[in-house]
This record gives sequence, C-alpha cells and structure tokens, in this order.
Amino acid sequence: MTRLIAVAAALVFGAGPARCAAPKPNVVFILADDLGYSDLGCYGGEIATPNLDALARNGLRFTQCYNAARCWPSRAALLSGYYPQHVRRDKLPGVAGGGVGGARPPWARLLPEHLKPAGYRCYHSGKWHIDGKVLAGGFDRSLNVANPGNMFTARGTARDDVAVKVPADEKGYYVTIATADHAVACLKDHAENHAKAPFFQYLAFHAPHFPLHALPEDIAKYRDAYLDGWDKAREARYERQKKMGLVTTALGAVERELGPPYRYPDVLKKLGAGEVDRAPPWGDLTKEQKRFQATKMAIHAAMVDRMDREIGRVIAQLKAMGAFDNTLILFASDNGASAEMMVRDGGHDPAAEPGSAASYLCLGPGFSSVCNTPFRRHKTWVHEGGTSTPLVAHWPKGISAKGELRHTPAHFVDFVPTVLDLAGIEKPNVWNGEPVPAAPGKSLVPALAKDVTVAREFLWWLHDDHRAVRVGDYKLVASAKDPWELYDLKTDRAEQQNLAAKMPDKVKELSALWQKQTDAFVASVKKSPAKDK
Repeated sequence: MTRLIAVAAALVFGAGPARCAAPKPNVVFILADDLGYSDLGCYGGEIATPNLDALARNGLRFTQCYNAARCWPSRAALLSGYYPQHVRRDKLPGVAGGGVGGARPPWARLLPEHLKPAGYRCYHSGKWHIDGKVLAGGFDRSLNVANPGNMFTARGTARDDVAVKVPADEKGYYVTIATADHAVACLKDHAENHAKAPFFQYLAFHAPHFPLHALPEDIAKYRDAYLDGWDKAREARYERQKKMGLVTTALGAVERELGPPYRYPDVLKKLGAGEVDRAPPWGDLTKEQKRFQATKMAIHAAMVDRMDREIGRVIAQLKAMGAFDNTLILFASDNGASAEMMVRDGGHDPAAEPGSAASYLCLGPGFSSVCNTPFRRHKTWVHEGGTSTPLVAHWPKGISAKGELRHTPAHFVDFVPTVLDLAGIEKPNVWNGEPVPAAPGKSLVPALAKDVTVAREFLWWLHDDHRAVRVGDYKLVASAKDPWELYDLKTDRAEQQNLAAKMPDKVKELSALWQKQTDAFVASVKKSPAKDK
C-alpha cells in the first residue's frame, strides 16, 4: 500500500497514524500565468507539452479545479490558504485598501512559514506578486522576476530580495529559461548541502502572460498552425476533451461582442489594421487580420511549449538527485487565458517582428476563447473561463493511479491544507497572540487516492465586482452590474442555460449565502490590522 493510500485510509476509516514512518514528501508547485484550461496537450490542446503530459499520464488530472480569476488574488489564495479578500489581497465592498497593493494581516502566514519548523527548505523561482519580501514569507532562496513588460531582460529582477545588476549589453536572456535555471540551481544546492531535508519548490512562470514574447525558433514551430482560425481550433480542442472524458458539457458559444475587460481606446490604432478587439466569425476577418491573429496565437503556443521544455529540465534534476519518486508535483494556472489588450511599458513597434522585444502584443478575445475551451469568458471574470484551471498531480511514491481523472471541485485555497496534511503539520490557531481565523480550504489527500468528492459547504468568488458562489453542482454567477445567473454545472459547465428565472428560490438561497460570506470577510478585515510590508 502506498504511503498516500495509507494516509487516506487513516483519514477516511479512522485507522492509526500512517505518516510518521515514511519520509515527508517534497513538493513542487508549478504555476503558469494566463494559461487556458485547454492549452496543455493532456487537457485537449494541440500545443506540444510532452513533459506535463507525461506527468498526467503517470498521475492525475483534476477536471474541476479553480483559481481566483487574476494573478495576485490567486497567488494569495495558493500560498496563504485563504480567499484573497480575507487577507486584503483583493477588494471588498466598503473596505479601504485591499487589492494588488493590499498587505496581509499578521495572522495570514504563507505556506513556507508553516513548513520550515518541520524541517523543510523552501525555494521560490519566478513571479511573486504577493505582498512583502519573499524571504520574509519563509523562503530560503528566491529569484523574484517582476514582469518588466519585456521577457528578454532581467531588469526588475531580485535575487534573495536584492536587486540584480543587469549589464548594459545584456544578451541571451529569456525569462522562462532564467526561471527554470534558478529552480534547477536551488535543487542542485539542496542535493549538495541539504539532502536530508524535505523541500518545497514554488516555480512560478510568467508564461504565457502578455506581452507575447517568445524565442524565434519556438514561434516558427507554430507560425502557420492557427490560420484556420479560432472557431475550428475551439471545436478541435473540444472534441479531444470529450474523448479524454474531461468534459461532458456542450461547447459554449463564443461571445462575439464581448471585448477586453479593460478599455484602452487607442490600442487598435497602436497595433494596426491586423488587430481586432472582438471574436467575430473567422470568415469575417480580412486576410491581414487572420495572419496577425494566427501569429499572436503562435507566440502564445511557443511560450507554453518553451515552459514545458523548461519544466522538463526541472524534472530531470529531480531525477538526477534521486528526489523524483517522493516529490509531489502539481501544475496549475493562476487564471484563465486573457482577453486583455493594451500597449504599455516599452510600447509597440509595428515594424518589429511579432514576439520580439520591441513588440507588445496580447492574445485578445478570439484566441483566448480557444484557450479557455469549452468554457465561457476569460481572465478577470468569474465565469468558468476565468476561474477554471488544469491541475496535474504526480507523485510516484504517493499516487498509485496512472492517467486517472479526479472530478471533485477543488480550489487554490486547498493547496495549503493538502500539503500540511501530507507533511503531518498542524497549523496553529494563534499567531503572536492573535487568533487565526478558520481557513476555507480542504485537504485533497482523499482525492489523490481515489475519485471521491471532497465535502465542502461552498466555493466563493469576487473580483472587479464580478461575483459567484458554487454549492454542489449549482453555480450562481454575475458580471459586474449584471443580474445573477444560475447554472447546473453537472450538465452545463459552459454556462449556456441560465436557470435563474426557472429557479428563483435557488437564486435567493445562493445569493444570500454569497452575501453572508462577503459580510463575514468585511467584518474580519475591519477587525484585523494589516501587517507592515
């Protein structure tokens, strides 16, 4: 019996302790940025992701895992185990502060601060986007790659919270490779100097977040792959997803007139005649527009492809140091693919090669709809397209299943309790004399062992005034300033059949629950002082 199955049996059947005898597992959490639900090959995509596909083939894929719809809220949920609003990392109605500049309360500790007393070494490589310094959050080493709007420079990067000096003649840098380089270096150092200690590696790639920047040889691989357009690409991904058993819903319709979530009126002028800010039928586009849109998707694919290759190097290091078998590797995305369109930082040179440092391109609504197949909407919205993430789990010593699916709803708030459960760590209920509020997440250990539903009262979302709550298979959701919509996700995860008019009592019940939880967060945040940054 594997260690994980023994642990799950103890949880479910009340068996005696099973964790003490076995070494604590290492944990590697790999996070992509703006990756859609269907981008990986193992989730129906056509992009080459052989390393992640192999993890899925020899491990698990969760079909209903959720994030918090945006970069910084999701990262707060992932590493704190709380909804971001509860820890001031996203906005609440009637509460000052919060959001991207919000500082967590003193009791809102990050996962490494719970792992280190149990002997873990903790490493961070890549994007941070959490309040405070990285090492102050419990990490032993860090490469904090702030997004400079240019994936070909180390400007803005800090190593162990100290700014990196960038030479004036900087050449050969690419953020995805640099992120993996640091992770591999941390693992090599661990093997040489801390081999007896378990480790947590948080590997947070920028890819495939805008600006769409990729190596020329990677772009060339996909240059003509998307000339048939977004409608056919969505249909092809959906058919593969059905064959894999990932989805049972119908394919959601493209919302043709839904534009980017934030308006920049001059963006089309800056980007030229090939750009469009909607997702019309592919046949309605000009030849120039088709080429431009297909090229943008080719760069997105190249960024995902390169990320997978770099993940392969990290996996190779885990194997070389003999840690692969007892390392739980998880992979997810911080939100759905992005329909955002903007030009900022260094600007956009229309004469520059698309994907190069002088260009500044975003994916936009058309191909973002492909990446989020089969779901509706995009990053920032809390419909399924904005909040659904692939979740791949692989652990040879702890997961005996190979290639299986897990259908339980899961959320980023579950990561902390899952890791603490596996490590045998009990989170304190008091921190420096201040009571620690109960966390909403649930341990996913039982679901790692078998396809069971992890019981919970609800899942809850709020971002940019978009709001949602899920209870069982019913989801109540609304875009900002719009009325509530109700969906039965058991048959309609694409959110096509609004049941609100047919089931007003269910709408009333779930909206009251959403408001009750929102009010509870408001009361808690007003009571707890923010910690110093």
